[in-house]
Amino acid sequence: MSRIAKYPVPVPKGVEAAISASQISVKGPLGTLTQDLSTDVLVRQEDGQLTFDVANDSRQAKAMSGTMRALVANMVTGVSTGFERRLNLVGVGFRAQVQGDALKLQLGFSHDIVHSMPAGIKVECPTQTEIVIKGSNKQVVGQVAAEIRAYREPEPYKGKGVRYAGERVIMKETKKK
Repeated sequence: MSRIAKYPVPVPKGVEAAISASQISVKGPLGTLTQDLSTDVLVRQEDGQLTFDVANDSRQAKAMSGTMRALVANMVTGVSTGFERRLNLVGVGFRAQVQGDALKLQLGFSHDIVHSMPAGIKVECPTQTEIVIKGSNKQVVGQVAAEIRAYREPEPYKGKGVRYAGERVIMKETKKK
């Protein structure tokens, strides 16, 4: 069995988990998230904790038990505290600003890029070169951050582009004659 599946997921106060035959739903102060359950995994709620066991002794069931435990743990964290990704804009004239539920980016192209946010995602710009993406679903927050970064990835010669906060870009030396 997966070693991660052996550890139960604690359910904090203010968070409710409802388990049905085919899915699990977690409700908290930041929203509600649902996840389809695998038939290979048994989920039980007891003493304020969620436990995960394999339904059969197959390799697939053992792998899915750890996967389901990680997904449900992220759901519980998301509805209680939420997730955030920070992006930095590096480059002369690179700017970002929030317009309603969309993000307007100036990344050195001849036009501005307007990226609309999906439901449940909030975006903030503390400064013109910082973007903070917040939400309760870890996968969606990461996907939105990756889509914004893909507009202008950091290039290796000057380092200009959209970076994750703390990302280290390996710089290349320019060509010599």
